[in-house]
Amino acid sequence: MASVLARYKLVYRVPTAALEVTKAAIFAAGAGRYPGAGNYTEVCFAVLGTGQFRPGDAANPHIGKVGELEHVEEARVETLCVGEDVARKAVAALKKAHPYEEVAYEVYKLEDF
Repeated sequence: MASVLARYKLVYRVPTAALEVTKAAIFAAGAGRYPGAGNYTEVCFAVLGTGQFRPGDAANPHIGKVGELEHVEEARVETLCVGEDVARKAVAALKKAHPYEEVAYEVYKLEDF
């Protein structure tokens, strides 16, 4: 009996100008591949919204100024990572490709049913 790798959902937010760069990075790390006969790759869902933040005194913001509230058009991206190693590699690639010093992301382990 073959072992089944755990599945994880990677969710992150990124300014729209860096959307394609970050997607390319996570896909190169193995994210967005669905197992099965269809052999789908580079699969994700992205939705646009407005993010906000106020950089603190010690921040070095990519966008905005220290102490000032900033609003930015961002994309929320969701994709599948099959296997913990793929999830870890995708997060590492995301952190390198993302322009923010503090990358907003979450990783969820998906339950089998």
